Amino acid sequence: MSDERNRRANDAPVSRNMRPDEPASRARAPQPDEPVSRARSGMIGRRFPRTGTEPRTARSALRLRLLLSAVYLPIFAAGAVLFGVWAARSGAGDSPGRGPLVGLAAACAALVLLAALDLVVVRRRLRRERR
Repeated sequence: MSDERNRRANDAPVSRNMRPDEPASRARAPQPDEPVSRARSGMIGRRFPRTGTEPRTARSALRLRLLLSAVYLPIFAAGAVLFGVWAARSGAGDSPGRGPLVGLAAACAALVLLAALDLVVVRRRLRRERR
């Protein structure tokens, strides 16, 4: 029996989609839950196999993202301005010092840019859905 397996292994190339006891002409089709090789996955492709619990057509809650971005954009903008003004008016011996205040102003400004970018992306996706 082992001689027969060795002969089959030496005669026919073994594909990833083949069982060892299957002839080379009867390769089975890849299953949807099997990982796709990077050579066949394209530019983006799937990195990890699906776990099976998420839907195939999972969508983001775009209206919630729109609401959150619209609410927090002015809050972060006000924080960036307030921390910037506070940093500009702080003296040498003041606590908190100028460095932490500038850091907070920069963090708030980065969050403003992130919220604005998210607003643009969400609006574009909602507009595309309506078409």
